[in-house]
Amino acid sequence: MTEIRVPEMGLVVLVGVTGSGKSYFARKHFRPTQVISSDHCRGVVSDDENDQSATGDAFDLLHYIVAKRLRRGLLTVVDATNVQSAARQSLLRIAKDHDVMSVAIVLDVPESVAADRNAVRPDRNLPPHVIPRQRRELRRGMRSLAREFRRVHVLTGVEEIDAATVAYEKAWNDRRELAGPFDILGDVHGCRAELEDLLSGLGYEIDRDPQGLAVGANHPGRRTAVFVGDLVDRGPDSPGVLRLVMGMVAAGNALCVSGNHEAKLVRALRGRKVRVAHGLAESLEQLSAVPDEFRDDALRFMDGLISHYVLDDGRLVVAHAGLKEEYHGRASGRVRSFALYGDTTGETDEYGLPVRYPWARDYRGKAMVVYGHTPVPEAEWINNTICLDTGAVFGGKLTALRYPERELVSVPARQVWYEPTRPLNAPAGAAAGAHREDEVLKIEDVLGAQGVETRLMGRVAVREENALAALEVMSRFAVDPRWLVYLPPTMAPAETSSLPGYLEHPAEALAAYRDKGVDRVVCEEKHMGSRAIVVVCRDASIAADRFGVNDGTTGAVYTRTGRSFFRDPSRTTEVLDRLRSAIGAAGLWEELGTGWLVIDSELLPWSAKAMDLIRTQYAATGAAARAALPMASGLLARAEGRGLDVGGLREHIDRRAANASRFRDAYARYCWTVDGLTGLRLAPFQILAGEGRSWAVAREHDWHMSMAGRLADCDPSGLVQRTGSVTADLNSPESEGAVTEWWEKLTAAGGEGMVVKPLGPLPDDRRVQPGVKCRGPEYLRIIYGPDYGEPENLDRLRGRSLGRKRSLAMREHALGVEALDRLTGGEPLWRVHQAVFAVLALESEPVDPRL
Repeated sequence: MTEIRVPEMGLVVLVGVTGSGKSYFARKHFRPTQVISSDHCRGVVSDDENDQSATGDAFDLLHYIVAKRLRRGLLTVVDATNVQSAARQSLLRIAKDHDVMSVAIVLDVPESVAADRNAVRPDRNLPPHVIPRQRRELRRGMRSLAREFRRVHVLTGVEEIDAATVAYEKAWNDRRELAGPFDILGDVHGCRAELEDLLSGLGYEIDRDPQGLAVGANHPGRRTAVFVGDLVDRGPDSPGVLRLVMGMVAAGNALCVSGNHEAKLVRALRGRKVRVAHGLAESLEQLSAVPDEFRDDALRFMDGLISHYVLDDGRLVVAHAGLKEEYHGRASGRVRSFALYGDTTGETDEYGLPVRYPWARDYRGKAMVVYGHTPVPEAEWINNTICLDTGAVFGGKLTALRYPERELVSVPARQVWYEPTRPLNAPAGAAAGAHREDEVLKIEDVLGAQGVETRLMGRVAVREENALAALEVMSRFAVDPRWLVYLPPTMAPAETSSLPGYLEHPAEALAAYRDKGVDRVVCEEKHMGSRAIVVVCRDASIAADRFGVNDGTTGAVYTRTGRSFFRDPSRTTEVLDRLRSAIGAAGLWEELGTGWLVIDSELLPWSAKAMDLIRTQYAATGAAARAALPMASGLLARAEGRGLDVGGLREHIDRRAANASRFRDAYARYCWTVDGLTGLRLAPFQILAGEGRSWAVAREHDWHMSMAGRLADCDPSGLVQRTGSVTADLNSPESEGAVTEWWEKLTAAGGEGMVVKPLGPLPDDRRVQPGVKCRGPEYLRIIYGPDYGEPENLDRLRGRSLGRKRSLAMREHALGVEALDRLTGGEPLWRVHQAVFAVLALESEPVDPRL
């Protein structure tokens, strides 16, 4: 039995004459989706698999499909004769373009077997010369196959073909099964003492031989060290570093990728001609003083190092000089070259060193990429990448990244071991500079069929026209984008009520959740104000360290469209100061383990933000009605006094006048004078996120109500206002009745209404609205007009369609949670903005704004 090993990601080319059994072999050993058949492609383009005139188009299609699959990292099997070298070269170019391994499987059967098989196929009428010609071409090409493919398997005869098995082989760089935790260490460059200092600081126990030499290290917490390469050269003890790292790798306590200095040292030790510079002379001298056996072991170790590792189910990639997303998990000369040397612009700087192309600025991959190679004064996140080479050998420090904690740990260099060509603090060519292009959201990050991937709803698409409208708003009016980390979702209203005089009622809001299998809900007071998102830091140092804001501001207060709530920056500062004091007094900084919070709230009164709207739209309508309707009623009264029949028109006008008065009273309840902070109220109702944690959906809504209540209790100034709430058992009619009574009292006293939110556990198999608003009858007069409650108008409004609004609420909620997840997960700002921007874009969808 012959075992054929093929890569899990790569190209498999079946080679054999017509009738050699390639299609049967492919069906037997591979999934149907993995096999791309030339016959099938010929049928697709011509409706006839035997139409030889369609062969050119068929292979164009075949090559297109192969390229698409290899781009996506899928094993692809080509079922065609492939006996001609020219035909194989086209496939090999595609494999090379996508940096994957290519394997040939040759099915070599006697000519008579192939002829007999074709003779019994009614759909196949081959001229007698075809099979002999193909067999001659196969024989001629057998000698070149080994040069063309990385691996060639030749199966001779029917019995060997039938007995063969296929086994999948992981790439050497594929260690996705290793989830950590990891400690990823930057360039060591022969600094053995600093390496021991750092490992000890990370909690590793160093193993020593009888002579006291460090020969390994292990972590009691079963952490694994990962070295980014460049263990050698320049420093005082490259053999000592190799001895320690080799021992850790051999014991399974570490992984190591190759650096460019290891690659060059290997060539030098093998006698190749290399330029002895950049610390190579020091390594060669140090290795000449060690036993031959150790030097041979070190050579084998360095020569066996691979270009990069893909770890933790693809979430982490470690490569010496970094790696573009399209190279992750691939294997080719150019992938290895990029991993070892990075990408250069072809220019040199004033120090004669190559200018590195800033690939990290353009990085948009999901995997975190950790690397070294280019010394930097401080390790800094750029997109989802970080360089850990902080110049230990140049007198800087040796740095490690703890994963998944994203914590940086460093130890200082004991001295300057090697004078750098470029000063450590000098910008490294085009890769450095104050302008952080990597933080900028690009329009293509949101547009297109890919949309925005979310944890709660999968992919959320954004229309181009909506994105362009959002871009206008965000670019011209939004707050400092570093604070713009979340936008709140719209909220779907309750199902339309059939009760007389009501458009919305608690009965429908509660029933909606009960029908979804939810047992408990919390009903929160809905304040009539303006939605306000507050980002508040404990102090200016937190703002600088976490958000990169160095102008002394410690947060922001902005609207649901991302605009600053206050025109006067000093007003924002005052609000943040009061809220910060309440957070401190409530003990939430310590309890939640954070130096910053994102809070969802309502800022009252409505007039504080919407006074212009109230004057021009609501007050104007109320004033006109109060002036015109009494006059019309008086004229009708005089007409009736003269004996004219006005057909009940006076009663109609009087009802409209009463409605207008109620309309004016409704919006006036939400307007009062504000002088500075006097009269201003902030009603928080959800603590969204803090350092390393998003609580938006991780905590129940009653927890959020408790946190918000504590803030109100701890604010003696009266700025922070409590949000009232009650919980309801949806299996208890008495509990539902109590909620309805609470809602009726709330709305009768001038309240807008309530928001109903589910309490867990939630059903896994159904999508549940994150919240449903149920507004009071008088508040709805503001929304639908003074006369909305007239029976004929109410009947018409009951036909309102809620489907689009509900869909919008679910999608925006998923995007908001995704933005918070990315923020607290330490992802780059553009990734956070991708979800935030999508929320703003969805707000441009054609949905009735009154819903």
